[in-house]
Amino acid sequence: MSDALSAWTGFTQKNALARFLDINLRGAGQVIFQNNPLTGLFFLAAIIWGAIASGQIDIAIGAVVALVVATVTAMLLNVDQTSLEQGMFGFNGVLVGVAVPTLLADGAAMWFILLVGAAVSTVVMLAVSKIMKTWEAPALTFPFVLTSWFLVLGAYSFGHLPIASMGPAALPHALDTAGAESALNVTELFLAWLKGPAQVFLINNPVSGVLVLVGLLVSSAWAAGLAAVGAAVALAVSLALGASLAAVTAGLYGFSPVLTAVGLGCVFYAPSPRVLVFALLGTVFTVLVQGAMNAGVAPLGIPTFTAPFVFVTWLFLLPKADLKPHPHGLMQGGLFKKSP
Repeated sequence: MSDALSAWTGFTQKNALARFLDINLRGAGQVIFQNNPLTGLFFLAAIIWGAIASGQIDIAIGAVVALVVATVTAMLLNVDQTSLEQGMFGFNGVLVGVAVPTLLADGAAMWFILLVGAAVSTVVMLAVSKIMKTWEAPALTFPFVLTSWFLVLGAYSFGHLPIASMGPAALPHALDTAGAESALNVTELFLAWLKGPAQVFLINNPVSGVLVLVGLLVSSAWAAGLAAVGAAVALAVSLALGASLAAVTAGLYGFSPVLTAVGLGCVFYAPSPRVLVFALLGTVFTVLVQGAMNAGVAPLGIPTFTAPFVFVTWLFLLPKADLKPHPHGLMQGGLFKKSP
């Protein structure tokens, strides 16, 4: 696998079109911290499969278009070349590209704000990275979160941006579990577990979850294993605390914990028993923050997106815990090497 990747990298240095394709594929892979074009290809396949299965091909088109627009915007802004080649300016764009068609109805206005949002996500990436560099922390997916919050919240003010699957806005209230069936059979648990990784891309499909895990595996066994464990931990904790079964079985409590588990467990720190315990704590806390933010944004009628992952990971990175930094990873979104 490494030989094939090396051969591909060598080819991209000689062919401009292949190089552009490589940058975009790496951008897709960086959604879950992987600087690997094959991983990015699996991630895009997961999006396309889920979009076709749900009859929403515009989501797949939006993902690809936004990925390219975000990358081209970075090129036009003459960003740091190394960061560009590692796909650091594509991953927020591809997430904007799946979020907008998922939440807003298809139409000219939707495609207009998708294109604007994809380009702006690169600008926001540069802005957030500059701010977070002060604390030696990465931007993570916050540029996607912030950009998409503005895009979809604005739909409530524009009549030509019909809402497809948001809201309605409502005040938070205690979940009524009286009479609700709290037990899931093994098949339902398995499918809910697989949907956790898929929901990183807002896809409610277990096959897409498999494609995401395989995509991680071709790049990093640690990342694949931690993503699988993160989804399982999120499933167990959310069920134990009595979360909405509809949300749990759709994987909506799994996607941010997946990102937290991978980020803390093997990207920003080198894997070790202490790091894994630290990552486990962060993963459990992400489930709690997910529930809190679900209630917090309910009056706005918008999703949390990956904000729980972002806030928890920042909180767990900023104290500079006495844990060994990962020796090879570029801090995603921080655009600089980690301090030794």
